[in-house]
Amino acid sequence: MKHGRLVISLDFELLWGVFDKIDYNKKVDYFENTRRVVPKLIKLFEDYDIHATWATVGMLFNENWEQWIENIPRELPAYNSSKLSAYQFGLNNKDLIKNELCFAHDIIDIIHKSKGQEMATHTYSHYYCLEDGQTVHSFHSDLKKAIQIAENKGIQLKSLVFPRNQFNPEYLEICKELGITGVRINPDNWYWNNTQKDTLLQKIFRTGDAYLGLMDKAYDISTMNRDLPVQQRASRLLRPKESEFKNDLKLKRIFDEMQFAAKNKNIYHLWWHPHNFGNDPEGNLNDLKLILECYKKCQKNYGLVSNSMSEISHMVISGSN
Repeated sequence: MKHGRLVISLDFELLWGVFDKIDYNKKVDYFENTRRVVPKLIKLFEDYDIHATWATVGMLFNENWEQWIENIPRELPAYNSSKLSAYQFGLNNKDLIKNELCFAHDIIDIIHKSKGQEMATHTYSHYYCLEDGQTVHSFHSDLKKAIQIAENKGIQLKSLVFPRNQFNPEYLEICKELGITGVRINPDNWYWNNTQKDTLLQKIFRTGDAYLGLMDKAYDISTMNRDLPVQQRASRLLRPKESEFKNDLKLKRIFDEMQFAAKNKNIYHLWWHPHNFGNDPEGNLNDLKLILECYKKCQKNYGLVSNSMSEISHMVISGSN
């Protein structure tokens, strides 16, 4: 019997995801909150029997700056804009930044040991696959390092999320070569194209889409190509808690979309960054609890099932649902 599927993926980055956009000195509490919120997220997932995928920046696997230096790959991305390089940022600031903002080996252990949680990759260095200067060879080196450092912990990586949603189809063959069976790709809307060169109009439409628009975010598993790695389209970014009016609209949008997917036996793929909960951990956790309550209702009424990305890849490859 065919079922609808809820997929949740999280882009776990800490400072590596935003070092080029913020003053890290002003975000210490934000990322410390993020570290504290992850075990609470896992507890919620366990309470509601949610299988989630944690696309984790490989640099987080290091225990300290000394190990980080030891794990610098031989070939690095030569971005035309040097401010994008995690390596340059790290080398310039390693004596100034607390380990807790850049490393999370202890939290990774918790995720890996938790029921139903898939450890996946967000590349090693939060690699930007569409930026000028980087090459197919440096991407190969980066992904290989991510896989190697995970294997050192006994973790096999099967799923990948491209940082900043910079999906590069030319790199799919490398993913396949290195054992990646599934990747997350952008929503099928024009305002999610070329995210590294966002226009103001794209940003306006993406923001508006969180509250209003067509019910077109779910999709049928039969439309997914079996070629490796399986391309899994994202449906909805869970935005951080907002004003009461906007928050109510946002949650209703997600509830309606999830119910639509459950009724029509489609896939609904929700994603966010754990650090999106950093400014208001309890408020955001409460929003997530409401979403998971909706999932349980959809499970009871329509048979909606929770799956990780690797589980969806397996179903597509095997032709089962």
